[in-house]
Amino acid sequence: MALKTDIVKRANRRKRIVNFFATLKGRIESHNKSRKQNRAERLKNSTSFAILEGTRRVMDDLIFGIGLDPFLGFLPAGSGDIISSITALPSIYVALFKVRSIPLTLAVIKNMLVDMLVGAIPMLGNVLDFFYRSHHKNYQLIINYIEGDKQTIEEVNRGAWFMAFLILIISILIYFAIKLLSMFWDWIVGLF
Repeated sequence: MALKTDIVKRANRRKRIVNFFATLKGRIESHNKSRKQNRAERLKNSTSFAILEGTRRVMDDLIFGIGLDPFLGFLPAGSGDIISSITALPSIYVALFKVRSIPLTLAVIKNMLVDMLVGAIPMLGNVLDFFYRSHHKNYQLIINYIEGDKQTIEEVNRGAWFMAFLILIISILIYFAIKLLSMFWDWIVGLF
């Protein structure tokens, strides 16, 4: 009889421990969720986010869903694409310094580079700029990322890996270009 009572006591003790940890886990999840929501609200009420939203509106959604970005492509010598790239800086700032996410920042930069490449295509780039709205995409990425949208987080991670790979390739190419220039310089100096 004492053995049966001891087993029941142990089972009850295990049950209380399991319940305690389940309650603790629920409280921690609730706290983290409310902390994320507070962080998202603070970000949405910040000045830098207002600048990001205003830039998106002017560049991509000014009148009838068309902003200034497509028209900047008609400026001579690629100056419109440079201006468009500069207007992407608020997105990069918010992603890097406000949200503090390197993958999100890399995904934002990827969208900016795609916009630059699309805009660099002669004539066709000007037409495609009406349809590829990088400022709007970056805005949506940031909003959905801070709200914890799973699909957006996966998209951000894919974009970040792509940019990390691209940065690695460009770094290797720069290294070999400098190495080649150094060898060429040594060869020229050796002639004299």
